[in-house]
Amino acid sequence: MAKVAELRLDAEEMRKLLAMAERQRVKDVITIELRKLETEISSLVETESTASSTNEAASSSKPVSNQPRMMVVDIKNYAWDQSDKFMKIYATVPGIEKVEKDYVTCTFKEKSFSLRCDSVNNKNYTCEVAHLMEAIIPEESWYKIKTDTVLVMLKKKNTGKTWPYLTTTEKKIKDKGTKPPPIDKDADPNESLMKMMRQMYDEGDDEMKRTIAKAWTESRDKQGKGDVL
Repeated sequence: MAKVAELRLDAEEMRKLLAMAERQRVKDVITIELRKLETEISSLVETESTASSTNEAASSSKPVSNQPRMMVVDIKNYAWDQSDKFMKIYATVPGIEKVEKDYVTCTFKEKSFSLRCDSVNNKNYTCEVAHLMEAIIPEESWYKIKTDTVLVMLKKKNTGKTWPYLTTTEKKIKDKGTKPPPIDKDADPNESLMKMMRQMYDEGDDEMKRTIAKAWTESRDKQGKGDVL
């Protein structure tokens, strides 16, 4: 639970930085990272709540097999987006495009879905998301294999309705979240934002670094023009 508490504090800090940000590109970058944090928090809470029952089941069963067992990886590194008709989940599975399509399956229910990717670089990947925020239409939902990613398309039952969260668990965590600490009026908000952006640049992928670098360059150019004027 200590890790969950730390992640909640990180999420609250990001929300403060998002409120202070003025440029749309910077807001978009922070929003993506915030969603990843909220998803990780939700996954940890669900994992901890079912840990005891899972351990009991594992201890009671003792399978005997001469075949090497593949590591099972629970996919927590996923992002989501939405349109009027679909919720879009981007599940990261390195090398998935090299696997035969029969090794990838996804089961859809009205308020959940379960993705499984077998024999991917000697690993089995699973992504089970329950308690969806709204109902979906299982028979009109689908998935597509892309490079290092599986795109899961959930057909909204209520077309045009915006989902504030992917799951009800995320909403409950947000509602129960601690009140963010007061902002230090003496602190320079620009310095806090730049510090956060530097950390995101150091930890981000190539696309993230290009986006942040462009935002920095545009910001410096704007400041330079202001100095001349």
